[in-house]
Amino acid sequence: MERNPKVDEYIAKAQPFAQPILIHLRELIFSTAPTLKEEIKWNFPCYSDGKNLVCSISAHKAHCTFGFWLGNDMPDPHGILERIGKTAMGSLGKITAKEQLPPDEWLAEYLHEAIALAKSGTTKSIKEKPQKPIYWSKDFPEIFGDFAAQAQCFDAFSPSHRREYIEWITEAKTENTRNKRIQTMLEWLLEGKSRNWKYER
Repeated sequence: MERNPKVDEYIAKAQPFAQPILIHLRELIFSTAPTLKEEIKWNFPCYSDGKNLVCSISAHKAHCTFGFWLGNDMPDPHGILERIGKTAMGSLGKITAKEQLPPDEWLAEYLHEAIALAKSGTTKSIKEKPQKPIYWSKDFPEIFGDFAAQAQCFDAFSPSHRREYIEWITEAKTENTRNKRIQTMLEWLLEGKSRNWKYER
């Protein structure tokens, strides 16, 4: 692996605390995976196997990061990874001193795993956002059972408008508050009003 002079410049411009961390990680990558390509992408050093991104290092004002591109799909036998979705700090979290890094042999083990995963053609996992339920008046016979006109208005609303009403009711802290909100909803539905009608133009 050829050393990219742009990475030398990147490290030289980093905060003093960050430089020994970046240098150590860079040397570890060089010694563990000498076939990787070193380049600057997205304004920080990245390491790839052909077209497949493997890992990256970066420096910030108060911390550094070392991230595996497919870290969310890698095994974690030593429990050192912070998975995508849990944090945006990078696979090893916020690193503020070289002493915080896991043992080199652990990192080398994970790096080999990351390279193998990249070569396998695995793509980066994207966690799907949980879908919010879509409510209908028939789902709440205890509320709409005797209020056909309100039920018809409720069902004519968009899913987001229906959701606003039901979440407003289900989030009530007390039974008394819940009953008051149900009564208000029924009154507003009779007038064709949404939950946030006061703010609509």
